[in-house]
Amino acid sequence: MLQAVGGQTLRMIKYFLLSLLVIILAVGGWFWMKTDPQKLDFVDRVAPGTAEHSKAPTVAIAYGDDARQKLDVYVPEGKAGTAYPVLVFYHGGAWRDGERDGYGFLGRAFAARGIVTVIADYRKTPKHRFPAFVEDAASSVAWVHANISKYQGDPEKLFIMGHSAGAHIIMMTALDKQWLAVKGLEPSIIKGAIGLAGGYDFLPLTTDSSKIALGGWPDLTETQPITYARADAPPLLLLTGDADTVVKPRNSTSLQAKMDNLGGKSELKIYAGIDHADIVMAISRPYRSKAPVLADVTDFIKAK
Repeated sequence: MLQAVGGQTLRMIKYFLLSLLVIILAVGGWFWMKTDPQKLDFVDRVAPGTAEHSKAPTVAIAYGDDARQKLDVYVPEGKAGTAYPVLVFYHGGAWRDGERDGYGFLGRAFAARGIVTVIADYRKTPKHRFPAFVEDAASSVAWVHANISKYQGDPEKLFIMGHSAGAHIIMMTALDKQWLAVKGLEPSIIKGAIGLAGGYDFLPLTTDSSKIALGGWPDLTETQPITYARADAPPLLLLTGDADTVVKPRNSTSLQAKMDNLGGKSELKIYAGIDHADIVMAISRPYRSKAPVLADVTDFIKAK
């Protein structure tokens, strides 16, 4: 009798351990299949410490007809006495990769600091080339300007931010007046543009991704944000890391120098030891000790 009970217990333990192994492998496989930003978003959600909260985001709002032309809106919890400032973010990925749904950590972080945050996606290469993604940025900004008051956002305090290729896109939108003009908007609706490790002055094109995205345009200088630097541009916050070998800091230093020479408003911060991925990772809860990106961007927005 005791041997039978012991055998049954052993089988139950084996079954439990096997089930646990299957679960671990399944979760590991699920995690492995995610993109790096999606993994970062998951880690941000489960990391120890005080979680940051916003209202449940409103997701997949269409600002155009293409499947890529969608955005998510993160709103601070509670009800504000006045409308919140607004930040629209465009992810990186060499104009080819990336999805907005990997950046919930960024939406939650800024919403928790009293900023309505919009994560926008856009059309990508190789199907779409320059200027499709800049047109999408202008279209999404136009949608936000017209609709964000429904989400407690102030359309008169609208900021745009991007990382890497997304920073290139937002700087083109902020500096080259033609893109917002097509939407019947003045560039002055943008109160500030924030670039994280962006490409602003990178001719000649040396990477396959940049050649595919921009190389078909007749005049390549027209693909470069630095071409459109102007004294009356929105204030710029240029953040980069001195360890970035993907998009080198000279892009930021060159744009800041030209803005300064023209009498424009720009601020440059170069973080020691920070590489291309670190600068956006530093917005997530587990990696904020890397660099004060979240604080610097929040201060820039709140000061305007």
